[in-house]
Amino acid sequence: MEYLELNNKMKCPVVGIGTYTLSPADAEKSVREALKMGYSLVDTANAYVNERAVGRGIKDSGIKREDIFLSTKLWPSEFENNNAVDETLARLGVDYVDLLYIHQPAGNWLAGYRQLEKAYKAGKAKSIGISNFEGKYIDELQHKWEIVPQFIQVEAHPYFTQKELRETLGKYDIKLMSWYPLGHGDKSLINEPVFVELGKKYGKSSAQIILRWHTQMGFVVIPGSRNVAHIKDNLDILDFKLTDEEMRKIAKLDKNTRYYHRTDEQLIQFAAWKPAYEHV
Repeated sequence: MEYLELNNKMKCPVVGIGTYTLSPADAEKSVREALKMGYSLVDTANAYVNERAVGRGIKDSGIKREDIFLSTKLWPSEFENNNAVDETLARLGVDYVDLLYIHQPAGNWLAGYRQLEKAYKAGKAKSIGISNFEGKYIDELQHKWEIVPQFIQVEAHPYFTQKELRETLGKYDIKLMSWYPLGHGDKSLINEPVFVELGKKYGKSSAQIILRWHTQMGFVVIPGSRNVAHIKDNLDILDFKLTDEEMRKIAKLDKNTRYYHRTDEQLIQFAAWKPAYEHV
């Protein structure tokens, strides 16, 4: 495994298993099998409503807790719940998480960030992050944080490399964790000639080339899957390295075009929605 060093000197694996859209049963299985095959980073969230299942998958894997980098996110409806962090840890069945995000810049998000800072000081979160805080939101937050976040989780892929955001991240050594790393499965991205060509050269699929591009960009990537074979393939990207020239070729694909366009109306809806957590 390869690792990134965070601005608080922690180390984070560059490849992890994501659990977005996975049912509890699928999340439990995917996490268990991923950890058994060598993954050590697991990402979930309050909003995915599978934290208990992720906790079961971790327990059933037989991998020691201290050998796992566990990431989750507080949903906006939890920002003003003073017990939100403890309840999240209870669902996961752990005493701490390695990375705790606030999920969206909705509702009283500053209260949510203060929860992260409190959890960090108490050792309940070993590192903290912001998810989907681009543009004006990170601009505002950087004047209000007491503790600089270690991570931001945002959409990123070869069509949308977050060039503007990365200028801000560089000032504080904040690392980027990619979602939609394969462009939401867009065939036009995956089948770009440069990826097909490089796939033939290195004996990899186009998707594996793209995931490797993420890690060489300095991003952490967390592709999710319920298919064990795909989970294995997504980890099999660290035995080759793209050249500087190949990275420059891929850079030419950047269109500054994203797949997900969040609206202000959605932020209002996010703040009002409450996840229906698993009870068992």
